Parts: sequence; C-alpha cells; structure tokens
Amino acid sequence: MSSVAVHNPTRAKKTNVGALLEALNFFMADMQAGIGPFLGIFLLAHQWKSGAIGTVMSLGGIAGVLVTIPAGALIDQTKKKKLYVIIPGVCTVLASAVILLSQDFWIVGLSQVATAIAGAAIVPAVMAITLGIVKQKGFNRQNGRNQAWNHAGNMVGAGLSGLLGMLYGMHAIFYLSAAFGVMSIIIVCTIPSKSIDDRAARGIKNGDEGDKASQFKALFECKPLLLLAAALACFHLGNGAMLPLYGLGAASQNNGNASMFVAMTIVIAQLVMIGASIVAMKMADKQGYWLVIFLSFLALPVRGLIASYLNYHIGLYPVQMLDGIGAGLQSVAVPGLVARILNGTGRINVGQGAVMTVQGVGAALSPAIGGWLAQETGFKPAFMILGLFAVVSIVIWLAYRTQLRKACDNDCIS
Repeated sequence: MSSVAVHNPTRAKKTNVGALLEALNFFMADMQAGIGPFLGIFLLAHQWKSGAIGTVMSLGGIAGVLVTIPAGALIDQTKKKKLYVIIPGVCTVLASAVILLSQDFWIVGLSQVATAIAGAAIVPAVMAITLGIVKQKGFNRQNGRNQAWNHAGNMVGAGLSGLLGMLYGMHAIFYLSAAFGVMSIIIVCTIPSKSIDDRAARGIKNGDEGDKASQFKALFECKPLLLLAAALACFHLGNGAMLPLYGLGAASQNNGNASMFVAMTIVIAQLVMIGASIVAMKMADKQGYWLVIFLSFLALPVRGLIASYLNYHIGLYPVQMLDGIGAGLQSVAVPGLVARILNGTGRINVGQGAVMTVQGVGAALSPAIGGWLAQETGFKPAFMILGLFAVVSIVIWLAYRTQLRKACDNDCIS
C-alpha cells in the first residue's frame, strides 16, 4: 500500500510568512542597533570627548523613551502595523546621510533623536506582526527563531562594518546601515497584510467582544509587570554603556584598528546570543520565564568585574560572551513574558512599549553615566560600577520570586 503525501497549503503559507519574519529580523537588526557602537569611534576620530559622545547618544535614547508608550498604543489600534517598520527604515537611511554631512553636536544629536523616535515603534510593531500571525500558542517558538535571526543579522552587520571600516574608512559603515534599512523596508512590504490577525496582535482572546480595559489601568494594576520593568531598568542602566565604553576604552589605548575592534565585540556577543535565544526558547517552553530572566541578570556583574581587571585583548572574549548570554536570554524572555502577562487585556503592545520605556530610561542614561565616569575616574572603575547596577535587578527578582514565578508560568491580567 503506497502512501501519498498530502500538501497542506495553509501550513506552507504560514511557513513562508515565518521565513519572511525571520528575514525581516535579520535585516532590521542593524537598523535597531544602528551605528551606535561605531558612532562613538567615528566621533572620537573627529575630536569629540567621551562625555560629549555619551551625552549625544543619550539624547536619542531619551527621545525614544518618551514616545515608546504612545507608539505601542498606536500599534494596538492601527491595522497598518507594517507602516511602523517602514518609517524607521526610512529614518535610518536619512540619519546615516545627515551624520556623514555634518559632525556638529546638535546636528548629530538631532539625527539620533529623529532615528530614536521613529525606531521606538519597530520592536513592538514586529512583535505585534508576529503575534498576529502565529497567535499566543506559537509566539514563544516563532519569537525565539526571530531573535536568533536578529542576532545573526547583528553579527553579520557588525562583521561587515568592521571589514568595510578597515578597508574603506568609517564612512562605509554608514552606507551599510542605510542598505540594511532599505532591505527591511522591502521585506516587510512582502508580508501579506491579510495574514496578520489584528485582534490576536493586540492580545484579544477568541470570543471576547471589544476591549474595555484602560491602556494604563491594565499596566499599573499588574504588579508582576511593574516588577519586571523595574528590574530591567536597573539592568540596562549598567548594561547600556558597557559595549560603546569598551570600544572607546580600547580606542583610547590605540589597540589596533578601532572599527575592527568594535566589530569583534559585537560579533562575539551576537554569536553567543544566537545560541542563548534558542536555549531561552526551549527553557521557556519547559520551565517558564523566571529562570531565564534571572540568569540574564547574573551575567552583568560578572561582566563588569572581568572588564575591570583584564586587558582589552584578553577580556574581549569573556566580556562579550557574557553580554551575549544576558541579552540573548532577555530578547526571547521579556517580550514573551509581557505577552503572557497581558494576554486578554487587548493592550499587549502598550505593555511592550511601557516595559521598553522603563527599560529605555536605564539604557538612555547609561551612556552619559558611563561616559562621565570614564572621563573622571577612568575606564576600569567605570566598568565595575556599571556592572553593579544589575545587583538591584537580582535582589528584585529574588525578593518577589513567588509572585513572579506564578506570572512567568501563568497568565496575569490584573
């Protein structure tokens, strides 16, 4: 008796859309990270000091923080979610052109502000598109694959940036960033709009009629969500400056080609993040998100300690591997946990935006804090202090572990 393979067009269609999501995450990786780590080296070569570099990078971060929650609310309401990926792509191209034309403090600052404002929506937008396509049941696995491809895109982008910077100068890195932005626009336009379920994308369960929850009420009444945001804010207050500051520290000691050194820091971290995101996806399936996030917090204090005591060439590998572990685990666990906590509220993307906002406050302030610490005390003490911020995150996660474990394993709507 012969067996006949049955073609399932629906499954094939979902697989194709999943592949597009992964490709989008690959190319938007460079658009998300932008030229941030290389921008510091570029400005240093134009006689900028570390304090000013940290400040101009923080300007963009603060601007992004201010619009992240409104952007999440718009993504919840709109049926044109792809537009919130297209706009950041356009802004990436324009920002690269502006910085190449002028290195004036306010011109560079305004370009970073414009990019940050446009880019504030890109992560919740892609999360919403993914959730709308695969629903809650498939979100953890698809998001895990998305993040693995996102980290791969960062790794390839950083490697190419280092190579192009070494061969053709720092200007080539800006052209590469613009090219990744163009590719992101092309790919998101090929995702069929009809494949995105707008109700599922915002967290409305099947059978629910409408949504009566207030945008902010659902957030402020969910204590696990607030605890998660607070812990992440402390973590990123230390973590945000670590990579650019590490590159500046190496450049200040003339450790070989600066652009290649920064590229290596990113490549090592992103390579580890690929594996960490896959591990996080599998751990979350079996044990929930609590342990995944806890392990991510542990990585930063150890990273700061190693960065403080080892020289740049020897310390590069463990420092950036630990960055890969922390960021890779969080890239899967944080959006997955937020989607789980707020499932049924219809406000998932506002929630994603709120968590990103509080998290972004830490990340936005971090470069300025790190830059001035390095300028006043030196790079080594700055690394140590930045690493200690995550101790607060660890204390929060352990002190409220019972409540957080429940939220990590079960839905929490109130």
